[in-house]
Amino acid sequence: MKIQIINGPNLNLLGKREPDIYGNRSFEDYLPTLQARFPDIELHYYQSNVEGELINKLQEVGFSVDGIVLNAGAYTHTSIALQDCIRSLKCPVVEIHISNVHQREDFRHHSFLSPACLGVICGFGLHGYAMAIDGIIAHKSKVE
Repeated sequence: MKIQIINGPNLNLLGKREPDIYGNRSFEDYLPTLQARFPDIELHYYQSNVEGELINKLQEVGFSVDGIVLNAGAYTHTSIALQDCIRSLKCPVVEIHISNVHQREDFRHHSFLSPACLGVICGFGLHGYAMAIDGIIAHKSKVE
């Protein structure tokens, strides 16, 4: 099984950016934890601050991987283009947020991506990525 993890804008600053909200650990530091937890899954990671590059990556992998874990950052609340892209893919996409966006500013309460995704996970810190992978595994076992 292959799963692509895609992080959007400002997530390259995890561990430095607002540690009271996002924690003190970078995603690169966390990735080996995910790989150890899911040794039988081929995990791939990509990060970009550019909306078009996120779309390009989704289109590149969305017909060949078994699932995508997507933290689109602030694009979650603004990007109809990302929603259109997700709807066009063959594989399921799980939307994830490190913080509980519903406890934050009002503009973060709406997601343009959620209607196109298999599910949404928020508020569990970096552990949410493992939860998203578990969700994709469970979904794939139900479908097959």
